[in-house]
Amino acid sequence: MPDRVTHHVRVLAWWVFVTQVVIIATGGAVRLTSSGLGCDTWPKCTADSFVNNPEMGIHSYIEFGNRTLTFVLEIVAILALIAVWRFRKQRRDLFWLTVIPVLSVVVQAVLGGITVWSGLNPYVVGLHFLVSLVLVVLAALLVLRVYTGPGPRKLAVSAPLLQMAWLAAIFGFIVVLLGILTTGSGPHAGDHGAARNGLDSEIVQTVHAVAAYGTLLFTIMTAYLARSERAYSVARWAGWSIVVIIAQIVVGVAQARLSLPPILVGIHMVLACLLAAGVFLALVETRQRVKAPAA
Repeated sequence: MPDRVTHHVRVLAWWVFVTQVVIIATGGAVRLTSSGLGCDTWPKCTADSFVNNPEMGIHSYIEFGNRTLTFVLEIVAILALIAVWRFRKQRRDLFWLTVIPVLSVVVQAVLGGITVWSGLNPYVVGLHFLVSLVLVVLAALLVLRVYTGPGPRKLAVSAPLLQMAWLAAIFGFIVVLLGILTTGSGPHAGDHGAARNGLDSEIVQTVHAVAAYGTLLFTIMTAYLARSERAYSVARWAGWSIVVIIAQIVVGVAQARLSLPPILVGIHMVLACLLAAGVFLALVETRQRVKAPAA
C-alpha cells in the first residue's frame, strides 16, 4: 500500500468520481425507459430470484444492470480506501472522503429498496437522486484533495467574492431541488403506473428556469471577482460551472420545446451533478492551505 498520495491513488480517486456519475446516468436510464419496476421487489429481482430472467423483458435487464453496477462502485470505493489507509492519520480528509462512498452503498441500497416498495413515489425517487448527487460532489472533492497537500486552510478571498461563491452554490442547490420537483411532476415516472407529485409542471419549470439564470449570474460574478483578485483556483471552477450551466440551459430549453425526449432529460440529470460539483468546489477553494513557514 502507498504511504503517500501517488499516481495510483489519484487514478482511484478519479474512478470513484466517474463511477458515481455513471450510476446517476444508469439510474436515469432506468427511470427514463420506465424500467423502475423492471425488478418488482427488493433486494431480490423477483420473489424467487436475485437476478432477472428473459421472460421479464428488457426493462428487467435495465433495472438489474443498474443494481449490478452498485457492486462495481463499491469495489472501486474499497480500493480507494485501501490506497489511502496507510497515511490515513496524515490525510484524514482523504480517509473520510473514501470511507463515505464505501458506506453510502448500504444507504443507497436501502433507499433503492424503499423506492421499489413505495411504487416509485416521486419524493422517494427524488431523495434517491439527491443522495447520489451529494456523493458526486464529495467524489469531486476527493479528486481535488488528492492534488493538494495536507494541513489547515484559511479564507483567502475578499468578503464580496465569498458571498458570491456562497450565492452561486446555494442557487445551484436550489436549481437541483427544483429540477427534482419538475421531473417528479412530468411524464418520466420510472413506470407507466407510478404516481406523480401533483405539482403544476409549467409553474415548476418556470421557477426552475429563473433559478438557473440566477445561478448563472452569481457564478459569472464569482468568476469575475476571482480573476480580479487572482484567486485562480476559484475562477477555474467558477468558469467550469458557467460552461455547465449554459449547457444545462440549452438542454433544458430544448427538452421543454421537444416534449421532454428521454435522452435530453438524461443529459440534463448528469449535467446537474457536474454543476453541483463545480459550484461547490469554487466555494471550497475560497479557503486555501496554510503554507508552513520556511525553516
